Amino acid sequence: MFLQVMIFNYLNLFGYINPSVYVFFILLLPFETPAWLFLILAFFTGLTQDAFLNTGGIHAAAATFIAFLRPTLLRTISSRREFESGIKPEVQDLGWKWFLSYSGILILIYAFITELLLVFHFSNFGDTLLRVLWQALFTYALVLAFEFVRSLNKQKAII
Repeated sequence: MFLQVMIFNYLNLFGYINPSVYVFFILLLPFETPAWLFLILAFFTGLTQDAFLNTGGIHAAAATFIAFLRPTLLRTISSRREFESGIKPEVQDLGWKWFLSYSGILILIYAFITELLLVFHFSNFGDTLLRVLWQALFTYALVLAFEFVRSLNKQKAII
């Protein structure tokens, strides 16, 4: 959240793309986290972002929504074996293929919700959709970069 508030909130690409890397925290919460706690953590993480951007709850709503969707998405893209005790939603435990689809879907949904709530109308939907795709792409690239660095650090720790 510190990096988001101090650096990424001021990174404004092409005049309207602002990567939301704080979503990485929500993506990495352990599978064993109780649903009620997961929703509360996502809500307050988004609310913190709203407080710094003065966006009136847009990020809190989007973060809470992806937290709500996560169990359904996990059942859709994963088998039961993958969620054994101690398994975390990260590359080190589940691999790149799983993490790419998991994070990509949730980040795209998050970007769509934030942009639609920000614009709050369907006129110029093509422009809005383009902004969603760019927002999701830049957030996705940064999340993957952070996960790559984390996985390298974990591999070095094991060796």
